[in-house]
Amino acid sequence: MSAVPKSEQPPLLREDRDGICTLTMNRPQQMNLLTTQMLAALQSAFDNIASDSGVRVVILAAGGKGFSAGHDLKEIRALKELAKIETLFAQCSRMMQSITALPQPVIARVQGTAAAAGCQLVAQCDLAVASEAASFTTPGVTWGFFCSTPGVAVGRNLLRKRAMELLLTGELIDARKALEWGLVNRVATPDKLIEETEKLARQIAEKPPATVAAGKRAFYRQMDLGVQQAYDLASQVIAASFAHEEGREGMEAFIEKRPAPGK
Repeated sequence: MSAVPKSEQPPLLREDRDGICTLTMNRPQQMNLLTTQMLAALQSAFDNIASDSGVRVVILAAGGKGFSAGHDLKEIRALKELAKIETLFAQCSRMMQSITALPQPVIARVQGTAAAAGCQLVAQCDLAVASEAASFTTPGVTWGFFCSTPGVAVGRNLLRKRAMELLLTGELIDARKALEWGLVNRVATPDKLIEETEKLARQIAEKPPATVAAGKRAFYRQMDLGVQQAYDLASQVIAASFAHEEGREGMEAFIEKRPAPGK
């Protein structure tokens, strides 16, 4: 039997074992971009898991070298109109908030680079374990579209000045610095990443599920009372930046592998 063409493989793979559900973004050739298709697949998976009493913990992983390079700028460029771009970011923000709303804890297993909305995705997860080979960046500011929506999740996990440094410089930080800054919980060698993540997942899965769900819900209620409003605002800001001349010029340069405008 011939192999299924990569283009026909599902964007998201699911594996359930011993109460641990592992979701693996399955577009390694595209650096697991958060396209409309990928966002829909993640949303559907989280919606299904929310009512699945057999799942105690979720691990969010990715295939290939990179965790996620964020949004697909070619897709955003093709949307053109502000209203359509806003719809895309509203879809992404809804998916991100679904992670927090899940009764089960979600652990990001980060094996490579997490950029822009990919970094947001790591920050949005309840916990994160990173490989020493992983790196993190919110580079939008360099290209004319400030990472406003990633800033919601990053700003709620890092100290304010650390978050602003990441957002204002667009620089890449390594896993050790991400650990120091509070973006991830643990760092493992590449060959131990899966083992270390599953060890943490099993530790949580052994706890009473109703207690975990209630505790998670209460934690975010008292910490993030304004998160929906923050995402609404940030989604409008980032969509507008992509529709702005600066953002359009930056997208063209990025897609065509040219230096950022002004460089």
